[in-house]
Amino acid sequence: MEHVEYRYTGGMSQEEVEQHLRKQDHGVLALADNDDSYAVPLNYYYDGSRMFLRVSTKPESEKVAFAEATKTATFVVYEVEEGTTWSIIIRGTIRQLPETEQQEFTDTVINEEFPAFRLFDEDIEEVSMTIYELKPDQITGRQSMEPS
Repeated sequence: MEHVEYRYTGGMSQEEVEQHLRKQDHGVLALADNDDSYAVPLNYYYDGSRMFLRVSTKPESEKVAFAEATKTATFVVYEVEEGTTWSIIIRGTIRQLPETEQQEFTDTVINEEFPAFRLFDEDIEEVSMTIYELKPDQITGRQSMEPS
């Protein structure tokens, strides 16, 4: 492997993590049910202390079943650009917000805080949106850097 190219990475400060989480709006949520895993790209909203995930749900939703079975969820936010790469891994518990908290996410709030929802071969009438909260137990950020 002497001809393989490498890129050095280093940890991010808390401020850098916060900036990236506020700037970005999508990532990948990984869930598990015993020995079975499920990962799905999702849009999120981070308010500086809480992370909210917008999840489309319908009857017999695989996402919902896995979210309910998962003890520790992992959410990955990242960006790869020429010369700059960073990633943030958030691990913690995930829960569907109770109805009283769901009501805080009106259509106006959702449109302001989340990007437009993309439908994949679904009728809009069959899809409903549910907000989940990911409570971080651990947040780790890494970014590309020049060797010292």
